[in-house]
Amino acid sequence: MSDRIRDFLRRRDEDGPCVVVDLDIVRDNFEAFAKSLPDTSVYYAVKANPAPEILSLLESLGSSFDCASVGEIEMVLATGASADRISYGNTIKKEKDIARAYQYGVRLFAVDCVEEVEKIARVAPGSKIFCRVLCDGVGAEWPLSRKFGCDPEMAPDVLEHGHRLGLVAHGVSFHVGSQQANLTAWDLALAMAAGVFQEMALRGIELKMVNMGGGFPTRYLKDVPGVSTYGEAIFQALCKHFGNRLPSTIIEPGRGMVGNAGMIEAEVVLISRKSANDEVRWVYLDIGKFHGLAETMDEAIRYPIRTPRDGDTTAPCVLAGPTCDSVDVLYEKTPYELPVSLSIGDKVLIEACGAYTTTYSTVGFNGFAPLASFVI
Repeated sequence: MSDRIRDFLRRRDEDGPCVVVDLDIVRDNFEAFAKSLPDTSVYYAVKANPAPEILSLLESLGSSFDCASVGEIEMVLATGASADRISYGNTIKKEKDIARAYQYGVRLFAVDCVEEVEKIARVAPGSKIFCRVLCDGVGAEWPLSRKFGCDPEMAPDVLEHGHRLGLVAHGVSFHVGSQQANLTAWDLALAMAAGVFQEMALRGIELKMVNMGGGFPTRYLKDVPGVSTYGEAIFQALCKHFGNRLPSTIIEPGRGMVGNAGMIEAEVVLISRKSANDEVRWVYLDIGKFHGLAETMDEAIRYPIRTPRDGDTTAPCVLAGPTCDSVDVLYEKTPYELPVSLSIGDKVLIEACGAYTTTYSTVGFNGFAPLASFVI
């Protein structure tokens, strides 16, 4: 925990859980990406945390932005960023939203099928398109489904179709899975991308860009490689598969940009057992799946938790949220070790919560307020 977050929480009087994000850490993370991949453009994945303060900081540092909706595009434009620093990276877009983005000046769009290409050709003529290809996501703690992307063999047909409709077939994108610890994942994905480049060249169309997506991890309970290690692995893979004719490249860090910059303060509401001889306690917090901790789904992300009783004897417990919904259980399959002396009313700190917490918090499920957010 940063000293700035510690001081802020010490002075905070309000009740209820909150997340606090330290902009100094976000700045350090951006500079690490820029240094580790100096010839690659950073497009921050706005969906990770769209707080205006974060967007404004990144705009001032020269970041570009990966947006999933017109709403996110408008948030970015509000910082003063120009539209040529925006990629409309969602492959599922209403035609009217494509038209609105085009009116704002956005000219870079993601696709993964000919149907999406045709929408863009109708309302955003002359725009650049890049086709997302599927990755298996092996090694990721939060693997992605087949919802986004197409088989690499299909990508040339999608891009050529766009070319024939007057769009600019610009490149290929992929996402190796969120919280990706497998450094070879980018090597395999770049091999696929190079194959699409080669096929397009045979068709007389020169692609120019590879969007290498996100997947860069933040540290939860396990150590992860540093950004410089990823940068070296990615550069080696680029040289391996593209030789001396390197394409322009984009990365879309989200979790890796803001994850370790945020911390949630929560409170223990109840500690109980399900039977007289039950050895496993149930610890209920005033925050759960519906108010910021959705990524505990299937216990995929295991957040570090600090308590005022750290150092005391620990025992496994089930950790759950406060709502009247049976799925609001954070860790049960693999119980969480917490101090036996933990008491009702104790404050706990949940670390590495800067990404995908405020954006996953419901508006008012069960009458609980959305997760309060502070950016310092």
